Amino acid sequence: MFIEFKAGNFRSLCEPMVLSMVATHLSARNKALDRDNVVPLRDDLALLKTAAIYGPNASGKSNLVRALRFMRDFVLESSRESQAGDPIPVEPFLLREDTVGAPSSFEIVFDLKGVQYRYGFELDAHHVHAEWLFSRQSSRERTLFERGFQTFVLGPDFRKEGKGLDERTRPNALFLSVVAQWNGELAKRLVAWFRRLQILTGTLDGQGRDESRHQLEAEGPERAALIRLVKSLDLGIEDLRAEDPRDVGFTLEEIGERLMRHGGLVSPPSYPPAPVRTIHLRRSAQGDATTPVEFDLDKHESDGTQKLFALAGVILGALRRGELLVVDELDIRLHPLMTCELIRLFHDPATNPHHAQLVFTTHDTNLLGIDLFRRDQVWFAEKDRTGATHLYSLAEFKVRSDASFEKDYIRGKFGAIPFLGGLRSVVDEAVDA
Repeated sequence: MFIEFKAGNFRSLCEPMVLSMVATHLSARNKALDRDNVVPLRDDLALLKTAAIYGPNASGKSNLVRALRFMRDFVLESSRESQAGDPIPVEPFLLREDTVGAPSSFEIVFDLKGVQYRYGFELDAHHVHAEWLFSRQSSRERTLFERGFQTFVLGPDFRKEGKGLDERTRPNALFLSVVAQWNGELAKRLVAWFRRLQILTGTLDGQGRDESRHQLEAEGPERAALIRLVKSLDLGIEDLRAEDPRDVGFTLEEIGERLMRHGGLVSPPSYPPAPVRTIHLRRSAQGDATTPVEFDLDKHESDGTQKLFALAGVILGALRRGELLVVDELDIRLHPLMTCELIRLFHDPATNPHHAQLVFTTHDTNLLGIDLFRRDQVWFAEKDRTGATHLYSLAEFKVRSDASFEKDYIRGKFGAIPFLGGLRSVVDEAVDA
């Protein structure tokens, strides 16, 4: 399970910002939240199933998600030979002179099969300055390896699989990625954790659809579960069907259009994503179902329906495998009740028996007013006058037991809201000009 993520000197994240899924010792007004929203991992550690991040536009919420995505992608790709001469695509905080040339930092803590790992690195556009990996099964951490530029120190538990691979690690590559590439058993398991980490943007593009298509094309319970979920979302869809890309006679114009729509992704390599068909029922004048009618998901369904299709597969996959799902702007194109029910899938022990986790950014304040979260599940992001993002939790505030999180947030009690005091006068001047 995901425990904590920290990133600094990356885009608007100037000083290291920490997002923690560790449950505090507070008690919710609704005791069911303490039971359903929290997973006791060990005697001294309980973790939250979900976390919601609020804040005005341009507050840095998405940059936190981008930082996690950068870390995941660099772990998965840095050891590839195609990256040998390339600069590292890291973006430091640009609004302070002392950060422009300084390294960016990333660290993540997670539990994998009862062992807690803390892994991180610091880097700039050309070099990995530092890299470290620690493990913990009791109160004491054990060093697996530490790196300072091209100097490596291996702990006894990592020496066998990491020995000699420091010489094969480029200055712009991660040691963990190289060891995994050379079949180090522990390194492969840790890199596989990053590979299973799903991170989706608000627009989704082609993200998420691959997982949904895979489940739709599968035979058996995966396909049935996906269709049941989509049917239960009150979209008027009775069934789904994915066409084989090779059976679709695309024109060159359609191929280009579909590749752009799906973020340039091609699957399989020679073909763009083929249409997904949604099945609706044609009815008689009396309302009786007569014949099925096929629609093209991209051409005939709303943006919200397309997003729900993309979300359905990754949500079911995360719940089935007990994984972490991160979604930037979860609420975009979704009705508030729909967003709420998707979150409840992660809270409900019946639908989430393997303790999957959901982290998302949102502007939907309705979620704060329906007794959905404990205070430590709600986070806020806001920028200071220097343009640097600050991240903090609602658990840091003293709140009355009968208080409305939604009303207090809108009133500005917790900060992280836009200041729009001069907007009307600006518009008046523009109209009068």
